[in-house]
Amino acid sequence: MTDQNTKEIQKLRSFLKQSSRAVVFTGAGISTESGVSDYRSKGGIWDRFQPVTIQEFLADEEKRREYWHRKKEMFTEMKDAKPNAGHEAIARLEKLGKLIGVITQNIDGLHQMAGNQKVLELHGTNRETICLACARTGPFESVYQRLLQGDEIPLCRDCRGFLKPNTISFGQALVVEVLNLAIEWARNSDLMLAVGSTLVVEPAASFPRLAKRAGANLVIINRDPTPLDSLADLVLHGTAGPILAEAIG
Repeated sequence: MTDQNTKEIQKLRSFLKQSSRAVVFTGAGISTESGVSDYRSKGGIWDRFQPVTIQEFLADEEKRREYWHRKKEMFTEMKDAKPNAGHEAIARLEKLGKLIGVITQNIDGLHQMAGNQKVLELHGTNRETICLACARTGPFESVYQRLLQGDEIPLCRDCRGFLKPNTISFGQALVVEVLNLAIEWARNSDLMLAVGSTLVVEPAASFPRLAKRAGANLVIINRDPTPLDSLADLVLHGTAGPILAEAIG
């Protein structure tokens, strides 16, 4: 570790020590260390699959088949993923009583697996399915087994309605209650840690701005520069897991 990195870690530790109302905002970058592909990088999900909108899913059988093929590959990749050092460090912050909670753009459930209980999933979860007709939910694993057995477009076994992962699809609005609570957390925070997010997708990227406007310190931890780096009190470019593990212990 360079002297500059040591200095940045020490500053992050100082922010954490002073904080009692931290909010952690995470994007795909924190989960790549667990083997979960991100969206925008070369070889990421958008590089391999064209997104299917909710409108296309509802209207077109071929689009439903394409959607489920993509989800089958995603779950194959995600099902054995385990929380990494970054997830575990954030879970320790909650145990220390430092966190209001975690706001995440991720749908992999790794924060909860690491031990965080106060998690807002802006885009839902890939660990669960929902029927769009009767609203019945269930574990994704059971539908995954049906996909493996050749069921290309699984339907609800109760009402024969369309099943889909309980995620926010393209063309769907975020859940208002989740979004409003995320805004409230950001405005009430004294420290915002933005980890592994490109900070370009709205409205999610507005949370660090809201926190900063309300007087919180803003720390950005990301592999690459983000549009909000100039707004931050501290920026650490690098891999999130080792940085968080070193700062939080």
